[in-house]
Amino acid sequence: MDILNGLAHGFSIALLPHNLMWSLVGCFLGTIVGILPGLGPAATIAMLLPMTYNMSPASGIIMLAGIYYGAKYGGSTTSILLNMPGESSSVVTCLDGYQMARRGRAGAALGIAAIASFIAGSVGIVLLSLVAPPIAAFALTFSSPEYFALMALGLALVVLLGGDSLVKGLIALFVGLWLTSIGTDLFTSQSRFTFGQSSLLSGLDFMVVAIGVFAITEVMNSIKEKEETQVLPVPKGLRNLLPNREELKACRFAFANGSIVGFIIGILPGAGSSIASFISYGIERAFSKHPEKFGTGVPEGVAAPEGANNADTGGALVPLLTLGIPGGGTTAILLSALVLWGVKPGPLMMTESPDVFWGLVASLYIGNVMLLVLNLPMVPLFAQILRIPVYILHPLILGVTVVGAYSVSGRLFDVMLLAGFGVLGFAMSRLKFPVAPLVLGFVLGDAMERALRQSLMMSQGDLSILVSRPISATMLICAIVILFLPLLPRFRALKQAAG
Repeated sequence: MDILNGLAHGFSIALLPHNLMWSLVGCFLGTIVGILPGLGPAATIAMLLPMTYNMSPASGIIMLAGIYYGAKYGGSTTSILLNMPGESSSVVTCLDGYQMARRGRAGAALGIAAIASFIAGSVGIVLLSLVAPPIAAFALTFSSPEYFALMALGLALVVLLGGDSLVKGLIALFVGLWLTSIGTDLFTSQSRFTFGQSSLLSGLDFMVVAIGVFAITEVMNSIKEKEETQVLPVPKGLRNLLPNREELKACRFAFANGSIVGFIIGILPGAGSSIASFISYGIERAFSKHPEKFGTGVPEGVAAPEGANNADTGGALVPLLTLGIPGGGTTAILLSALVLWGVKPGPLMMTESPDVFWGLVASLYIGNVMLLVLNLPMVPLFAQILRIPVYILHPLILGVTVVGAYSVSGRLFDVMLLAGFGVLGFAMSRLKFPVAPLVLGFVLGDAMERALRQSLMMSQGDLSILVSRPISATMLICAIVILFLPLLPRFRALKQAAG
């Protein structure tokens, strides 16, 4: 069955009334999941999986996939409006999205996020349809050394996220790397930096760290600056609540950047949308004509990571459907669902289970349109959140963060950690330390350590394995170049002074 015939067959499945209904249910639930911190698509799909036992495999996978990519759409809402990332992939959106909201462009930021998600999601689905098998075969060439180099490249972007001071950015990065090492060593089962607290044996949860240093810190800063009566500006009229022509024009490269980077990173098992959004943001800033404005509320800073976040979904489905290899927690649950239904993902899935494979691919096209229709009309409603006086909004934010932190594990210890990270974030903001490198180090540190130790096990302790493989060597060279770029102006100044 060729691609066009396969898609035609898929649309005949996905356009059945009951499958359209399940797609809409999945997209709606996914959007809600993305907005609520602490829940996440993986946990939601796991909870709803028993609902699909009596459904056909095609209907079941269509609904679960709708939750998966619907959550990517919804994740930007709280990041932009409340500076509260519910998922690690939404952290970068906070940097410019929340600043746009503070300048009265919350509606435009939400609109750009929805449009970027639609464009990048569409590109990811098209690429999934066209080039899935050969790209999946290329992804298999990645081993532990390549993953270590990829993470190192992501961490090198601390240069672009560190603000004016590279030293402060690096310090924040190392603090994040230390935080991710807390818990039980995966290889030796030894406890590390737990300070006798059994609650720390399982490590720190991302949501507790990120929401603490972003949302709690923002509330504390507002209180410190005595903004009790300030209401963030929200322009009136639908036209002023959506991005204008200039903002969309500025995002042209960002849409393409996020689409391609997100899809490529999504194919690599274990990489995930977090590193895709960080790398896409870094590329956008590196090629921008005004890189100094990033972090102050530029639309490209929203479009690039949000696009990468959504294109990652199409990429992550490539190894799952063509090789039976899940790239993360959510795709692992989708794999288990397919196995429960008697569907075997792999190279023969297109021919052995065409209803499921092509029905899923076609439903992604339909669901992407559904999500755009669901999200764009909701922009004015979401933007009204900023009209709530801060003496009401701040307790509301604190309540949501506490409930979110407690819901992760059901432990009050995590609520205390949330408060502790709020104080840490507040101290960092007072001392002008950037928060983004800390979160970047925390997100990528664990995967980077695992890849490094697996690489050393492969080479029996020989570090040369990291530079003897072409792909890993190229990425490590790029990371080193990125780290040294900020030093070039200083060298030139010293040379001119000496001359």
